[in-house]
Amino acid sequence: MAAVICGSLAFDTIMNFEGQFADQILADQLHNLNVSFLVPSLRREFGGCAANIAYGLKLLGGDPLPMATVGIDGADYVQRLRDLGIGTDYVREVEGSYTAQALIMNDRQNNQITAFHPGAMSFAHLTVVTAREDVALGIVSPDGRDAMQQHAQQFKDCGIPFVFDPGQGLPMFNGQELRRFVELADWITVNDYEGKMLCERTGLDFAALSKEVRGLVVTLGGEGCEVWIDGACTRVEAVQAEAIVDPTGCGDAFRSALLYGLEREWDLVRAARLGNRVGSIKIATAGPQNYTLDLQTLMSGL
Repeated sequence: MAAVICGSLAFDTIMNFEGQFADQILADQLHNLNVSFLVPSLRREFGGCAANIAYGLKLLGGDPLPMATVGIDGADYVQRLRDLGIGTDYVREVEGSYTAQALIMNDRQNNQITAFHPGAMSFAHLTVVTAREDVALGIVSPDGRDAMQQHAQQFKDCGIPFVFDPGQGLPMFNGQELRRFVELADWITVNDYEGKMLCERTGLDFAALSKEVRGLVVTLGGEGCEVWIDGACTRVEAVQAEAIVDPTGCGDAFRSALLYGLEREWDLVRAARLGNRVGSIKIATAGPQNYTLDLQTLMSGL
């Protein structure tokens, strides 16, 4: 069965700053900020949440269907997806726009500063989620504002269970709008920072949020993750990475495993355990779509 993955296709320009951002920013001068970071290394990667999640899910043996938009420069990206065996039924080309672009800078503590140009992603709402016999579930990841709202409602209307994954798109929505996403969704996944913002804006803590859905997952980076179900929390320990190379796309790698487990009706803790394993493999590889998986080793003992 397939999973519809709503989100972005983007080109990621990834840069590494060899110091720490905090050492270069004067806290009492934030109103007059003027900083420059020397980045000795720079590379361009295929990225975007929808494609990153689809990449990981395909490696795991799933059947991803990214629902996303590309611009006039996106033909090579679409062909890459097809070469990987990823369906492009829901990938739309938008004339007169460029494919979304992310400029990502990491410091040596794996903190990130990102600038994002949405481009064709702003037209993602033009593609509609429809019921299909081969679609088992979906995910609403960071995308155009209208697209995220409409796709969530469309999943609900079609009876397709879905994960709400607001990511860096969360600040676009007020408390009332976020409560509506919670009402529509079956599961929620956020990182710890996003989770705090979600709680602040909705007025619901993690325990209360988890009672509104079938499960809430809060990722904690190198500390693993928390799985909340009906108000109770289970801590899922992190998996030690062989190397810390590039955090870009680790959250998406985790979500690909989450979808894999949910589609197979695993319990949420087991799916999160797989997510931690895949995330630890991704962080040891540069770029969000360059890692590989040894499925026999990966699945052992889950």
